Formats: sequence, C-alpha cells, structure tokens
Amino acid sequence: SVPRPDVLVFNTNQCRDVKDWFAWYAREFQAPLLGIHTHRELGEIREYQVSDIARQMEEMVPALEEVAGEKLGRDRLEEAVALSRDTSLLWKACLEMNASFPAPWTFFDETIHMGPAVVARGTRESIGYYEALLEELKERAAAGIATVPDEKHRLYWEGMPIWGKLRPLAEQFSALNASVVASTYCNSWIFDQLDPADPFTSMARAYTELFIVRDEAYKEQYISRSRDFYKFDGILFHDAKTCPNNSNNRYGMPERLMKRLGIPALTINGDLNDLRCYSEEQARTNIEAFMEQLAEAT
Repeated sequence: SVPRPDVLVFNTNQCRDVKDWFAWYAREFQAPLLGIHTHRELGEIREYQVSDIARQMEEMVPALEEVAGEKLGRDRLEEAVALSRDTSLLWKACLEMNASFPAPWTFFDETIHMGPAVVARGTRESIGYYEALLEELKERAAAGIATVPDEKHRLYWEGMPIWGKLRPLAEQFSALNASVVASTYCNSWIFDQLDPADPFTSMARAYTELFIVRDEAYKEQYISRSRDFYKFDGILFHDAKTCPNNSNNRYGMPERLMKRLGIPALTINGDLNDLRCYSEEQARTNIEAFMEQLAEAT
C-alpha cells in the first residue's frame, strides 16, 4: 500500500482533482493537508494573481517547517529553483528538436523521457539526464535519423496521454508514416520563468502562466504558434472522460482551430487511466480515416 505521508501538498493548477484525492489520503492516513488554489480561465496575467499564489506558497512554510523539524534554508531553496530552471531549459531544448525534419523522436517517446522533469526537477541528476538526451537528439537530427521511417505527416497531440495505450498508438501512427511531433502536455513541464533570486514570485508566475489554467483564446494562440514552429499538418484532441480540465475539445476549439489554421483535427475519445472509456477498434478506425483525409489534403 501507499506509505503514510508526513504531509500532503497539492496544487490545483495542473489538476483540480488532486485536491479531493489528497483530501481522501489525508483522512485515510490522518496526515496534514496543505494546498495552493490556482486562478483559472486566465487571459492576460495580472500581478495580483501572481502575488496571491506567491503568498499561498509562503504561508505554507511554517507548517512545513513544523513537519520537517527544521527551518527552510534560503540557500537550499535558491539552489533547487536554479536546478529546476536549468532542467526546464534543457527539457525545452529537447522538445524543440522536433522542429527538425524528420523528427528525431515523438510525443510517445517524450511522455516517458519527461519523468525527470516531473519528479526530479530540482536535482543535478535531472540536468545530466537531459544533457545526454539533448546530445543524442542533436546527433539524430544531424544524421537525419527518424523515429518514424518515411515521415509524411506531422501531428500535434492536445490533451492528456492515453497512458495504457502509448505503444499501440505509437505503432499505429508509425505504420501510417505519421510523427506526433509536439504536444501541450509535455510542454507543461517547462518552467523557464523560474528565478533563484526571487523563488516564490517566480514559482508563482510559472504556475500561473501554465497552459492548462489559461482561457480558450490564449490556448488557441499557443497552439497556433506551435504550428508555426513545428509545422504540423493535423491536430489530435484527446477527450479524457475523467479529466475535463485537461480536455480542450468540448467548447468548439477543434472547429475554431481548423478554420484558423486550415488543417484538420480529430477527437479521440478515451481516458488517461480508465481504459473502459477507450475503444481500440473505434480509435484505430477513426485514426485511419483521419490519415486518409490528411493524405488527400496534401
């Protein structure tokens, strides 16, 4: 079973549901629960929003000090923020290697390699990992080594991964000569706003400017800019049935982006975890039809 935590800390910016998950664990283990409540549906970022999140972070410090039995070391905090920023910049550079033709890796590879950026961001080990990965990706790009042989189409994945189907989806797209070259999900682990000289405010800004908490207009502009950079010719929207906060197909965004960018979009019904919500046969058929549509358009 899950070990008893000394303290549970949540942030609702990436996932509103973690608040309720952690509340259950807090009751189950009789553990203290702390949290940050993020602003949502944000257009232009206001300074009061950043200040509010920074205040919430600072207000958690005394409770965490009591649990830890020691004071927060400013030097250690600054070091962790600096290492996190450097990890984010390296991760960003790795993702941007897919501007190359053909793509040296795909979204399905990225969902695995993002691990250190998620759970080891403030460590030196994560920096070493991404330095080695970036070097390999540069070598692959320079040599024209493609993850998808005979790449003909480039796609964008919007929404959560379907974790239990990464391999079959990767194999299907590869067989169809299609590279999924970029995503909003993997980019969500880039926090290049971090500044060790101002750790609380810069952390607050990074979490407040995150894609998932922004409004529809910002998200559409973001994907449009990504299209300019990665040159993809189709968009895949994943409608994750248990994760509405990270499913951006429900209020007309696919239709607006198709009109705005002049490229087709496909919605794949599924879930990040509960595969009862995913029909392999239906998804495979819809993807095949979508790729036929792309082939006709090009």
